[in-house]
Amino acid sequence: MMKQFVVDGQTMAYQDIGQGEVLLLGHHYLWDGQMWQKQVAELSRHYRCIIPDFWSHGQSQAAPQAMCNLSDYAQHIVALMDELSIESFSIIGAGAAGMWGCEVVTLVPQRVKKLALVNTFVGLEPEVAHRKYTAMLNSAIEERQLSPQMIDTLATLYFAQSALESHPELITSFKQYLSQIEGQGAVELAKIGKMIIGRRDLCEIVEAFALPTMISVGSEDKIRPGLESYLMNDLISGSALQLIPNAGHMSMLETPELLTQQLVEFLD
Repeated sequence: MMKQFVVDGQTMAYQDIGQGEVLLLGHHYLWDGQMWQKQVAELSRHYRCIIPDFWSHGQSQAAPQAMCNLSDYAQHIVALMDELSIESFSIIGAGAAGMWGCEVVTLVPQRVKKLALVNTFVGLEPEVAHRKYTAMLNSAIEERQLSPQMIDTLATLYFAQSALESHPELITSFKQYLSQIEGQGAVELAKIGKMIIGRRDLCEIVEAFALPTMISVGSEDKIRPGLESYLMNDLISGSALQLIPNAGHMSMLETPELLTQQLVEFLD
């Protein structure tokens, strides 16, 4: 059952599953907390899993008007932890959630015990990708929907090439979901996308991180290529790098058992 938390006048939806030490799980852009379903089924046996839906995703409302960047969202997440009287927690962040997860660490470093970064990058968006994604998001805002061409492009980007054969149902359901986004919902979602690709550079900041960190990346990730994860591994002292074969940006769905195993071993 989804729970609700109000911050700056907007309602954030989140799941609260299991008991024990707290794990905060954040999902990819264009997905929601259900993305972690297979991992949470295992992790919630030993941990309390808090899984918020990002603003304009899942059952959460649009972002508060005052929100300008991922640092603002990190403050919303800390407010949620305060509301739940959770003093310490570990973060598992995929894609955009890895980015705001690192912002949370900068805000409350003494409260974050461990950090798992999955298919993400905390540096600036590369210029070519930034221009490409900006054009796509501007189109979504102008048309108030995601065009069929944009949906096809996103499906290609998010999944490994082999997923077309091994997990066709994932691609089909993802496309169907994107095709239903329209009107103001599409506009608000695109605004969030612009915050993500316009994020600040955290590379120098994460060099000062002093907590156990796991970096996991799919070998076929087109959105966040493995070289970015190698760079983060070099930046974050003592971090462990895990490569997931035959997986793209959605390793938690494409190779769920392997990613779950990595997370269990890291958290233990």
